[in-house]
Amino acid sequence: MNEQIFSLNWWMAAIVGVIFIFAGVQKFIARELWPAQAKRLGAPSFAIPTVPYVEVVLGSLLIAGVAANAVLIASVVALSSFTVLLTLRLAAGDRPPCACLSFRSTKPIGWNNIVRNLLMLALLVTALIR
Repeated sequence: MNEQIFSLNWWMAAIVGVIFIFAGVQKFIARELWPAQAKRLGAPSFAIPTVPYVEVVLGSLLIAGVAANAVLIASVVALSSFTVLLTLRLAAGDRPPCACLSFRSTKPIGWNNIVRNLLMLALLVTALIR
């Protein structure tokens, strides 16, 4: 792990890991509020209860560097899926609030959400291919 702590790949993955953990914890704190917001956003109902757990687990594994490539791929898939959902909503002209990083946010989704996700995806993909 000492070698990983100082590697650029680890830092890129860890940055996204911290964001994932923060987002997941915020969803746990929100209790019933976050699932309602996710439903309004159009998230699949089967996925809504698992999202906070997935975020916290993936974030923790990204930071720990455990099964690095598999976790990086799973993180890319999860974040890409969410980014596609946001893009579809924006393309349809639907701008519900996004409780993506905090349930306290009442701001409608915007292209800034897509840019943020693309930056995180760039970190993950770069860490994967380096």
